[in-house]
Amino acid sequence: MTPGPLVSTAWLAERLGRPDLRIVDATWFMPGDGRSGIGEHRRAHIPGAVFFDIDAVADPAAALPHMLPTPGAFAEAAGRLGLSRQAATVVYDGQGIFSAPRVWWTLRAMGFPDVAVLDGGLQAWLAEGRPVAAGDAVPPPATVTPAFDAGLVRNLGDVQAVLASGAAQVLDARPAARFRGEAPEPRAGLRGGHMPGACNLPFASLIGEDGRMQGKAELAAAFAGAGIDLGKPVVTTCGSGVSAAVLALALAVLGHDRAAVYDGSWTEWGGRADTAVVTG
Repeated sequence: MTPGPLVSTAWLAERLGRPDLRIVDATWFMPGDGRSGIGEHRRAHIPGAVFFDIDAVADPAAALPHMLPTPGAFAEAAGRLGLSRQAATVVYDGQGIFSAPRVWWTLRAMGFPDVAVLDGGLQAWLAEGRPVAAGDAVPPPATVTPAFDAGLVRNLGDVQAVLASGAAQVLDARPAARFRGEAPEPRAGLRGGHMPGACNLPFASLIGEDGRMQGKAELAAAFAGAGIDLGKPVVTTCGSGVSAAVLALALAVLGHDRAAVYDGSWTEWGGRADTAVVTG
């Protein structure tokens, strides 16, 4: 069983090869980066790790990027990766902490009870000289029963409702300049700015130079500085639902593990003509 939403490289190294542990490489890059998650995985990954492609394990009918698949489709994909709800699952990515929280959140939304993110990711693992493998892992398939925790997911209508009622705080993980509408969105066709009433906490401010999550005191101060009351519900959002999960992970580190993620995020909201947008 994992000790919390984050695990250390030492914790994982001590447990490599255990039958009650699954390791997932969730490396993903922004459009235009010119890098491939599966390519990076094949070059070097933590021994035993399987690759989780957030663009492939997604709803193929959705016009938006990497939207959650149906619980049935997810269960089939998880089974092909050899994942199991009876095992502890550790997710990491190559950047430190970036895309791994998206898969951490996805697994939890799909009923996996024991999931953690590797603090510092592959870069911390490599910096410590720990072992890596190359190529593709071929895990034995597993049978996964579909399940879904709707409380961790929000859609467009949900977010419009909480913004109107104040029932939850909406927290945007995008960089401040994009939130204010001063910098362009990386995806073409999106308006700049933010949802009326949303707060901003750029996800990168929660990650140290070594790729690890900031300490609890620093995290609490960051949320307070963004105007977030940790005693009230939070819905996180970002560009396409990836870095929003970094905020959800940070909240879990602080003991608030029920933050919901707006799956469509700004790609949906900023791409529509019927949603309110403010700048500044």
